Amino acid sequence: MANPIKLGMVGIGRAGWGMHCTEIEDKKDMFEIVAACDILPERCEKMKERYNCRTYHDIHDLVKDPDVEIVDIATRSCDHYMHAKLALEAGKDVLLEKPFCETYAEACALCELAESLGRKIYARHNRRFEAAFNTIREIQQSKLLGDIYEIHITRNSYQRRDDWQTLSEFGGGQLLNWGPHIIDQSLQFLDEKAQVIASDLKHVTAGGDCEDHLSILFKGENGTVVSMQISGGIAVKCPDYEAFGTKGSLRVYGNTMQLKYLDPNIKLDPVVSDPGTPGQTFGSTGTFANAKTLTWLEEERECKYYGDNEDLSIIWKSLYEDYRDIAPYAIKQEEALNVIKVIDMVKKGTKFERPSRWLK
Repeated sequence: MANPIKLGMVGIGRAGWGMHCTEIEDKKDMFEIVAACDILPERCEKMKERYNCRTYHDIHDLVKDPDVEIVDIATRSCDHYMHAKLALEAGKDVLLEKPFCETYAEACALCELAESLGRKIYARHNRRFEAAFNTIREIQQSKLLGDIYEIHITRNSYQRRDDWQTLSEFGGGQLLNWGPHIIDQSLQFLDEKAQVIASDLKHVTAGGDCEDHLSILFKGENGTVVSMQISGGIAVKCPDYEAFGTKGSLRVYGNTMQLKYLDPNIKLDPVVSDPGTPGQTFGSTGTFANAKTLTWLEEERECKYYGDNEDLSIIWKSLYEDYRDIAPYAIKQEEALNVIKVIDMVKKGTKFERPSRWLK
């Protein structure tokens, strides 16, 4: 890889400086930061010192930079649509930090614009590459736990958060913060063929006017259910993932996955129900004595912690390979659109619903 993509970074804050810059620090054969833009002068100075790049305080100037190939947008959620639109119209390709947009209409409009201009637009759904998530996907496909019929995904803590991501005027709320990651994972578990069965949004402990506690229940075509919860108002840590199958279950806390499943080398006899009168105590013949004969295997697996391993490299490598026509980008455009479609659907009719700020 001797042909690095020339990036123009827009937004040098928690995502731009704290994640994007850090993640590509060791990928100089793939990416070169040639320009950066932020409204705060001190952030531009840090970029100039670290990367010897040109700096701008106005995105209108950065998108005119002739050296920039991809504009990497890591600004506030409320600006994603307009900043991406400016870059596309200036003849640049775009990498968009989540959320792809605030609304489904905006996301569709951006994709249509990119197609009409012959440009590329990439959604940064980086949690698609979490080791724990992908291990569960492998287990789901291998049938180690039999047919997995229910999965729980949880991200919670007790925060009383007070930054811009609690304010709707800036595109705040957990649906647009953690939501894109966990909705994307939920849809992947169901192979993108899912219905939203139920949802609930609450404002519980944070400042501002956005949801900081939410639950969504999905159901796939084959009946598999995925329940996801994101909360800034839960003080007791819940498992990050749980999966329940016809032959076993798993649970993930942080780096550790616990599994319990039936020995696949032992053939199970069919369960035949007895219509007769059972004994007078539970566990006797005719109740569920059959459970006593099962042979269980239990194991513990360590999942590499996201952010401390090659998971972070996969999305950048995939971006490079797509842009240099080596292999397709890992996140399909329709998958990114489906995530925003779910967010729109879940907000609809609630006090958290907001019209598109850019489209009338």
